[in-house]
Amino acid sequence: MKCYGYVRVSSADQNEDRQMAAMEGLGIPAERVFTDKQSGKDFMRPAYQAMVKRLRAGDLLHIISIDRLGRNYEEIQRQWRILTKEKGVDIAVIDMPLLDTRRGKDLMGTFLADIVLQILSFVAQNERENIRKRQAEGIAAAKARGVRFGRPIKKPAGDFGRVVKDWERGKIGFAEALERTGLGEATFYRRLREWRGERGK
Repeated sequence: MKCYGYVRVSSADQNEDRQMAAMEGLGIPAERVFTDKQSGKDFMRPAYQAMVKRLRAGDLLHIISIDRLGRNYEEIQRQWRILTKEKGVDIAVIDMPLLDTRRGKDLMGTFLADIVLQILSFVAQNERENIRKRQAEGIAAAKARGVRFGRPIKKPAGDFGRVVKDWERGKIGFAEALERTGLGEATFYRRLREWRGERGK
């Protein structure tokens, strides 16, 4: 039997120190701790998939809380069944001792663990949906204040119209037109369409 740990944060700039400290406190070697830095919306995560392939029957997997495993109600329960039933792995949720498959393997213990798992899976997905809702509301409020999202629009240097006319008349080559406007090829053509559209109004 080998002990493993799974750690997940939602993005690269989030800190996984608390989870890593918990794994270290349990004496799990660093090479057996798998870490993903991405959303818990599904289980197509490289470290998680690598871990599942490595786990063997009788191994023990530690996670700090059910939402670190994932935030999709149905998928959490599906993965739990795959790990515990199909692969024969035990799971211990550090923040929720009731979710430790090494204990209470009788009917009552399994029943209670299933109820707790369903509740926590629901809470995990509900929190994810609330986060997305708050993000959408925040973006809408920012847009209402005039905050612009995405790349800033690059304005051409110099007199774009004069450069275009010189280029169209053959006075300068395309490379020089790009150099004089300071634009890339795709941006130049996009700006050219806009410029022609403005002139046609």
